[in-house]
Amino acid sequence: MNYFHSIRWQVQFWHGSLLVLVLAGFGFTAWNLQRANQFNRADRELEQRMGMIASMARTDRPAPSKKSGDNLRVPAKIPPANEPLRLPPQEMSLFEGSPNQAFYYVVWQRDGESALRSSSAPADVPHPVSTQGHPSFRTRGTLRECFHDTPDGEFILIGRDYKFEFDELYRFSLLLSLVGSAVLLLGLAGGWWISTRALRPVSDISAASAKIANGDLCQRIHTTDNRSELGQLAQNLNHTFARLQASFERQAQFTADAAHELRTPLAVMLTQTQSALSRERSPEEYRESLSACLRSTQRMRRLAENLLILARLDSSIAAQTEETCELDRLVMDAVELMKPLAEMRGVQLEMELEPASIQGNPGQLTLIINNLVGNAIEYNRLGGGVTVKTRNESSEVLLTVSDTGTGITPDDLPHIFERFYRADKARSNSSQHTGLGLAIVKSIVEEHKGEIDVTSHLEKGSVFVVRLPKSHS
Repeated sequence: MNYFHSIRWQVQFWHGSLLVLVLAGFGFTAWNLQRANQFNRADRELEQRMGMIASMARTDRPAPSKKSGDNLRVPAKIPPANEPLRLPPQEMSLFEGSPNQAFYYVVWQRDGESALRSSSAPADVPHPVSTQGHPSFRTRGTLRECFHDTPDGEFILIGRDYKFEFDELYRFSLLLSLVGSAVLLLGLAGGWWISTRALRPVSDISAASAKIANGDLCQRIHTTDNRSELGQLAQNLNHTFARLQASFERQAQFTADAAHELRTPLAVMLTQTQSALSRERSPEEYRESLSACLRSTQRMRRLAENLLILARLDSSIAAQTEETCELDRLVMDAVELMKPLAEMRGVQLEMELEPASIQGNPGQLTLIINNLVGNAIEYNRLGGGVTVKTRNESSEVLLTVSDTGTGITPDDLPHIFERFYRADKARSNSSQHTGLGLAIVKSIVEEHKGEIDVTSHLEKGSVFVVRLPKSHS
């Protein structure tokens, strides 16, 4: 596996890099603050002692006002080098301590010779440069020193070895490193756990997709978190897989039903042909055989036409050549063509039409009207009636076809829009039909973003209601 192509490793890399940068920035800032605090404390201590040494003069005179050196007083005359600087006991305590932590002082005369030096002062203290009358600081190794020059050219230096504080700062940096490393490891472990849990649906999706690709259409993605983005994706894919499975099952059922429907007329044609050719027949017998073959051929033609319409609707080949259609005029034309069939069966056709405009395919809409009105005539009783209505509502147009026929049983009603389904009781003449008419109607209605409903009562009739969205033109 190439880790650079793994989403989990990419997320972990960027998460780890960001965590390292944040921890490094935090540690560097904390270390600098600690270092600055230690230097500030040391500088305050040195300035305190610098003021005390500067004030120890035989004859006092004020130094020029210079920033932080305003309160300093420098000796008017530096005592000889062999004469120790005598400090009061309280001030002397400021220069006491262990040899490694005691403060020291050095005073230089104008000629650069050391006039005064504490016993704890290092032997190699370099002469400082001019400070222009205000205290300055320098660091030499672990030594921190404050020096100040007087207007007469003398220099005063106070210093101390801060090795203990620097060691403490080093230990603080080690503590920061250990804590940062622990936080980094904990963050990487937490990030790995979170990314693994977050990407687990992706692994489930891949596994389920692979099994589905191998033909196992029953596979689904199992996820417990349906509120996250990946959980919602898994749900959507499960819906897609379910529709895919249903589509394949419908296709398989459709193929089986089509083969079954074609088998009957083919068997009739084969039987009639074999019977006619088995021996010499009279012209009337040949005519009967040919008539039977013709009826079977017509049934096969109707079946093939309906199958072609459904195949085009399923594959969207027949998608709309959409235009604005006047539904009431389409109904008038269709009913006019149906009148001879209605008269032959003794059925009265009535229309209650309101002007209704919709956006759609006029050929397909006419097919809806023909199938619904044709079924209403076909399954009506002698002297019955069929009423076709169009009505405008707020956002849709209603097409209603009601009849006074035999009705549909409650058991058959949920299945009448299924392909090749023919009710036994309510469709006594079903052998003359393919069982695809209402399935075609439902597919066309759905293609036009509409809905179709039916209510029926035995021996009282049925009412089909088609709802189609209005034209927005």
